[in-house]
Amino acid sequence: MIPLDPVPHPIDHLPGRGAPGDIAIADRAGEMTYAELEKTVGSLAGWLAGQGLQPGDRVASWLPKTRMACLIPLAAPRAGLVHVPINPLLKRAQVAHILADSGAGLIITQHARASTLEPGDVPTSCCQFVEDDVGHADVMPPSGADPQALAAILYTSGSTGQPKGVMLSHANLWLGAISVAHYLKITPADRTLCVLPFNFDYGQNQLFSTWAAGGSVVPLDYLTPRDVIKAVDRYGATTLAGVPPLWSQLLDNNWPDDVAAKLQRLTNSGGALTVRMVRALRARFPAADLCPMYGITEAFRSTYLDPALVDAHPESMGRAIPFAEVMAVRANGTRADVGEVGELVHAGPLVSMGYWRDAARTAERYRPAPPFFESGGMAVFSGDQVIEGFDGLFRFVGRQDEMIKSAGNRISPTEVEEAVLAGGEATEAVAIGVPDDRLGQVIVVVARANGSAEVAEQALRDRLRRDLPSFMQPARYHWRNALPRNANGKLDRAALRAEVAS
Repeated sequence: MIPLDPVPHPIDHLPGRGAPGDIAIADRAGEMTYAELEKTVGSLAGWLAGQGLQPGDRVASWLPKTRMACLIPLAAPRAGLVHVPINPLLKRAQVAHILADSGAGLIITQHARASTLEPGDVPTSCCQFVEDDVGHADVMPPSGADPQALAAILYTSGSTGQPKGVMLSHANLWLGAISVAHYLKITPADRTLCVLPFNFDYGQNQLFSTWAAGGSVVPLDYLTPRDVIKAVDRYGATTLAGVPPLWSQLLDNNWPDDVAAKLQRLTNSGGALTVRMVRALRARFPAADLCPMYGITEAFRSTYLDPALVDAHPESMGRAIPFAEVMAVRANGTRADVGEVGELVHAGPLVSMGYWRDAARTAERYRPAPPFFESGGMAVFSGDQVIEGFDGLFRFVGRQDEMIKSAGNRISPTEVEEAVLAGGEATEAVAIGVPDDRLGQVIVVVARANGSAEVAEQALRDRLRRDLPSFMQPARYHWRNALPRNANGKLDRAALRAEVAS
């Protein structure tokens, strides 16, 4: 187990945590040692520094899990720049929004992705490169950056409007890596199969926590669950991080006993595991530790359940992770009693720096920690309702906001509604998350058609397949002649949600 050192360092110092000759990355291109990782990160940082950008400028990446996608989260901060990873599943409209909102001065992508962008999607002030054209430069040494300086902006959907950027410091990223590596007990002998997108904090931490412990990462873009099973076998993966829909898919497939036995550690976040799924995972992977976790991008990770407690408490989200202080708080700001529902509030050094260029929304979510917190400083008020039990374990109750969480993705209902209305097929629309056994939630749209509902739905489905990523596609449409309104004249979302969910 790595030591739990609370002193943060610049995030680009992570390659120095591994022995030079040990393997840092293993993929179809071969193996990269820690010495090679350090040299390549330094060379990429040198190239970025030579592109005419100023310290603090943003560098975006829109990539699958290539070597570049693994390296740029370290190289950009080493060059004094801020990394903005973009979900590879997003389409041109969402990419254009993130580039404009972040003020990115440079984007690195691929030819196929670049060809989907239209004039105006990439701001004139943003230089565009495909990863094959990125050159080499003199190796920059590890930076001497202030650990509290901005290192990355991760875009996450809000309950209203377009995705918002969460600002993460070097310290946020470094301490998150150390914390996870410590409580998961990762060692240099471990190999982490990285199947989650790197634009998520959970996905990016697959890299950072493994490198903090001196282990190896195996980046994998998979098409089917069989690809994951084959990769576990081929690379001897010991650690696999997933979200509930992935576990459902993997459990539906046949695992040879010798392959399943290679996995020593399973971690889950992005949605709660059901008790049935916990039991199924424990039965299929009896030799592996199962570690359920809860997190929010605004504070990275809040709680984890010790694998030793999973069988007895499969419904629990656990206790605070190292460097986090977590409590249930009443609406009046006092601490909720044991067994009483309260809002999960998170304080400590993992709390991020707020939302990029959005002081109003930052003030709504980030507030001074209540006086009974030892950490002090700013806290994140999660909007999630939890109960702390007499055993000190937290249990999830529900969400305060209207966010839809499907297949591990947080989806803004407003963003879906805006996309539905953009083509004129519908004149009014409300997007609602409805419980689903496999995905957590699916998107149901209640709408008023502009003409024939049948014609509108077909045209809408065809258009949204082009305009939205797969995880944002509505599963069903309910067409109405009129949508209910409340006393203020606004669409009555609560009534529609209750009706659709019944």
